[in-house]
Amino acid sequence: MKIEPSTQKIDFKNRRALVTGAGKGIGRDIAIMLQGFNARVVAVSRTRSDLEALRGEIGCETIVADVGDANDARRMAEQAGDIDLLVNNAAVAILESFLETRVESWDYTMAVNLRAALVVSQVVAKGMIRRGVGGSIVNVSSMSSFQALPDHAAYAASKAGLDQLSKVMAVELGPHGIRVNSINPTVVLTEMGKRAWSDPKKGGPMLARIPLKRFAECEDIASVVCFVLSDAAAMVNGLALRVDGGFWAT
Repeated sequence: MKIEPSTQKIDFKNRRALVTGAGKGIGRDIAIMLQGFNARVVAVSRTRSDLEALRGEIGCETIVADVGDANDARRMAEQAGDIDLLVNNAAVAILESFLETRVESWDYTMAVNLRAALVVSQVVAKGMIRRGVGGSIVNVSSMSSFQALPDHAAYAASKAGLDQLSKVMAVELGPHGIRVNSINPTVVLTEMGKRAWSDPKKGGPMLARIPLKRFAECEDIASVVCFVLSDAAAMVNGLALRVDGGFWAT
C-alpha cells in the first residue's frame, strides 16, 4: 500500500476499536488517543465507575466485563459487535518471588494476561474474516518478556506467552489481511507501575539502564499502539516491539 506524504497521518474514521483494560492507565490513554484519531471506541473494564468517567470524557461505548473469566470475555467480545481494531491491554501484576508464587496467582495472571487475549481475539478475528475485511490487533505485552526480573515469575511468563501467541496469530491471520503485533513497554508510570517501582532501591538500577533516563508515561505507549494499528504500519506484522527508551541496547 503506497502512502503519499500528504496523507501520511493516522485517521481511524469509520473504524471501531475495542480496548480492554480501558478504565485506567495505559488502556485509558489508548482509548482517548484512538478517539482523537476518529475511531469509534468500545472501552472495556471490570470497574463501572472508571468506564462512566471515560464515557463522560470522550463519549465512547462501554462494556463492563471481567476478561479473566473466559465466558465473560467471550460475551463481551460478541456484544462489542463488528470490530476493526483490537487492543488486548487488560493485565494484572501479582508480584511474588518464584519460590513463593502461589498457584492461584499463577492461574489468575494467565487468565487475564494471556487467555483473555486468545478468547477475545478469536471472536474479533472470526468477525473480520466473516465480513471479508482486514484489521489490526495489538497485544500489550512487556519488556519482562525479554528481561528476567525478580518477583515477576507469573507476570513474565504470561507476557512471554503473549508474545508467542501474537506471532502465531500473525502467521495464521495474515492471509486474511489481519495484522497482529505485540508492544513491549519498559516500566510505565501507571498506578500499578508506581507501586512496583517506586522504591529507589528497586527502580534506581532499572532507570540507570535506560539511556533516556526516564520511565515511560502512558501516552508514550498509546502513541506507539496507535501507529502500529494504523495503515502507516501496513507491513508490520508478527513483531514484538520494545518501547523501552533504549534499555535493551545497554
